[in-house]
Amino acid sequence: MFDLKVMNSVLGELEEDRGIPRAKVIEAIEAALATAYKKEYAKKGQVIRAHIDMDSGSTEFSQVKTIVDENSVRFVEEDEEDIAPEPTVDADGNTVEPLPRYNPEQHIQIQDAKLIKRDAAVGEELIFPLENKDDYGRIAAQTAKQVIIQKIREAEKVSVVAEYGARSGEIVSGTVQRMERGNLYVDLGRATGILPYDEQIPGERFRQGERIRALLYQVEESPRGIYLRLSRAHPDFLKKLFEMEAPEASHGTVIFKAIAREAGSRSKVAVASSDPHVDPVGSLVGQRGVRVSTVTSELGGEKIDIIEWSEDTKHFIEEALSPARVLEVDLNEEEHKATIKVAEDQQSLAIGRGGQNVRLAAKLTGWRLDIQSTGGAKIAEAAEITEVKDLPAQAGEAAEETK
Repeated sequence: MFDLKVMNSVLGELEEDRGIPRAKVIEAIEAALATAYKKEYAKKGQVIRAHIDMDSGSTEFSQVKTIVDENSVRFVEEDEEDIAPEPTVDADGNTVEPLPRYNPEQHIQIQDAKLIKRDAAVGEELIFPLENKDDYGRIAAQTAKQVIIQKIREAEKVSVVAEYGARSGEIVSGTVQRMERGNLYVDLGRATGILPYDEQIPGERFRQGERIRALLYQVEESPRGIYLRLSRAHPDFLKKLFEMEAPEASHGTVIFKAIAREAGSRSKVAVASSDPHVDPVGSLVGQRGVRVSTVTSELGGEKIDIIEWSEDTKHFIEEALSPARVLEVDLNEEEHKATIKVAEDQQSLAIGRGGQNVRLAAKLTGWRLDIQSTGGAKIAEAAEITEVKDLPAQAGEAAEETK
């Protein structure tokens, strides 16, 4: 007999604090009681079930037998050696497993079942009540305890995967637990997130207990547990930060067409508007630059260039190379390559420090870019193609360092 007041209190606490449904906890307790009963009192091979009456607190035990016939099991004499046949292959090439051996503790023949239940059918289960027991040995009780712990962990695991799986691709916040081999472990409340070293912004340092925000970009379930992988270097982290600051972006009026990012240093964002009355660039910049400044501060001072996306490839490439002024853009469609001419005083701006500006422009536009001065000399070429995670199809080209 269970104390229903105490039991309901525990069930409510588990449901509220750990997100485990009441039904799952009751199911775990019933499974544990059935295991303990089977270990202490049942015969070998018996299938035992327990049921807790939540109105009275009493427990009922029963044995379950499946109704079978000669087509669903193999009948072998008790003194006959049972040599299970090998699996066969049917006409469609599918593997057919051999029938299980008849076990009187688990099965009941159809003719006997119909004596108990007139409309019994093969495959159905018959329930036989068992005598209730309250006295369990130490080993049975310990086994029951392990079953409850295991079942609750499984239910909690399912709950965490469901909760954070629905939040994948969103920004989550937590506190830094510890750092191991460059990886940050972040307490997110019900689970721990991992911020790998290569997903951190270079130069950032966090102390234990410090609050941190990151993009939840992957939820992995493995035999060892649940891994919530976080990122602050992912292009979508930048996008989600703007969506938090700019209502036009979160509502879908401002559309992110492409993002090229070198985390902690500089990013280029190409945006368009679904409403002709809304300025996409101005929406992200904000009044007096307050919106873009907030995002920049979160990213440790990362510089952000926001440009308006254009279907005109030449114009888009010109905008992507800003703040440099472009004189001419020649496109080679076959090689997917663009030759850009700039004035000599615009060379350093077009290339950027360490070739960064032309490299980001190549990623943003998806074109290989050659920078030439008005004198005809090649200044830089964005030729090497690298992968950019989860960006639209038109983004993804990278550039070589300045030659």
